[in-house]
Amino acid sequence: MIRQIRTALLLSTSLLLLAGCMRPVARGGISMQPIVTQTPSSSIGGGEPSDSNLHETRPAIAPYITPTPDAARVLPTLSTDYELYFVQYGDSLGYIASLYNVELESLLAINNLVNPDALEIGQVIYVPALRPTTDPSDFKIIPDSELVYGPASADFDVKDFIKSQDGYLASYRGYVGEEILSGIQIVKRISQEFSVNPRLLLALLEYRSGWVTSRQIDASKVDYPMGNTDQNYEGLYMQLAWTANMLNRGYYLWKINALAYTPLADGAAAPLSPVINAGTAAVQYMLGLNSNADNWQRAVSEQGVFYTYTQFFGIPFDRAVEPLLPSDLAQPEMILPFEEYAVWSYTSGPHAGWGSGSAWAALDFAPPGYEYGCYTSDEWVTAAADGVVTRSENGVVVLDLDGDGLEQTGWTVLYLHIESRDRVPAGSELKAGDRIGHPSCEGGVSDGTHLHFARRYNGEWISADGGLPFILSGWTSAGYGEEYSGILVKDGRTVYSWNGRVRDNQIGR
Repeated sequence: MIRQIRTALLLSTSLLLLAGCMRPVARGGISMQPIVTQTPSSSIGGGEPSDSNLHETRPAIAPYITPTPDAARVLPTLSTDYELYFVQYGDSLGYIASLYNVELESLLAINNLVNPDALEIGQVIYVPALRPTTDPSDFKIIPDSELVYGPASADFDVKDFIKSQDGYLASYRGYVGEEILSGIQIVKRISQEFSVNPRLLLALLEYRSGWVTSRQIDASKVDYPMGNTDQNYEGLYMQLAWTANMLNRGYYLWKINALAYTPLADGAAAPLSPVINAGTAAVQYMLGLNSNADNWQRAVSEQGVFYTYTQFFGIPFDRAVEPLLPSDLAQPEMILPFEEYAVWSYTSGPHAGWGSGSAWAALDFAPPGYEYGCYTSDEWVTAAADGVVTRSENGVVVLDLDGDGLEQTGWTVLYLHIESRDRVPAGSELKAGDRIGHPSCEGGVSDGTHLHFARRYNGEWISADGGLPFILSGWTSAGYGEEYSGILVKDGRTVYSWNGRVRDNQIGR
């Protein structure tokens, strides 16, 4: 069971950071888009201390009492010997090594393998278990509502705050794809795309590198301000995308009791306390991925990220929105997001809403026709319910269903891969069935023209195969516990997800 959870959900350093619906042919070998380079607009000096001594002299925050512990969770048990991994379609040994945070050379030696690319489906790979080398921390860092891009962030002005700090971030400019964006624009974009609170991103960025308040940045932290030195993640956009994705991974795994520890940079592990909340688990998990045990303990303590956050924004629990998801939460009525009488293909079951770390909040549909790959389609994607368009850019349309014009509150639905041609502008008021735009490959990563369709409530991605299934025109979603696989059921009829056009995945309203 643990192997299955890890196979489906745990860390891959070669992940798709941008929202993408492309099923990997060789996980770990997919090129990242957009390609990001940077153009600093200020001189670089040597000044910020390293992570290991950044906060040693900071005083305790007083008065402060850590919030009451959560009810203890039953977490997966850490293996003490070896774990068995069964090779699946598209796996590479590098991908498996990244899942378990072990060296590729170790897997080659343990399994007596010569060629890391010569794997067969079903082959057993022995993986050495991670060794806990530190104690868990039950200090709660942030409430859940400070993790997501939700109600607590609706009144936060990213631009004003960054400018007021007058640090390196305020003057930064870098390439994102073919665009040049400012540091302010990048923080906003990552927050919206991954649905992660910008306040948390800024506190983490400051803690790791001093970018928010310092004008002179240590040369080692210019290209990799969040500490992930993999060249695939060079530059602010990719560093924050990795950060947000890992925060999401920790958050949503914790919420389904599928996370027991964070891998550490030295190949060991830090167990997570069963009495922390999901937001704290997310921060602890992300911080462990490029820290040793001592640095991790400091970072997750009252003297670590929590201290930096409070210096910027005050006590995080003072702005908690609880419960973030009401116990009686129900999805509003929605229809299938394409025109009446049109028959589309249900190509992907429940999968990540954005990146690889979020909840499996998305379903995919491909338009009718005979073409494959990325092509121009004149078919229309439509509004699933009445609402206001809060965002329309970069292949994305976000429809706010409660009509307050805020992406951070209530129910919103995300449309991804919407072509710029005929795309509905932000601010438009729509009725269910009104046209939004045409499906395409624009935005994120895609290997074919289609619509990626996902839900959020109060900024939290809502799983399509969990306790609150996606219901569209009476069709109810369900999954098999394997990403991209699923069914839609209505009145005894079943439509199966399939990556292509076949009789069993045809659906209309």
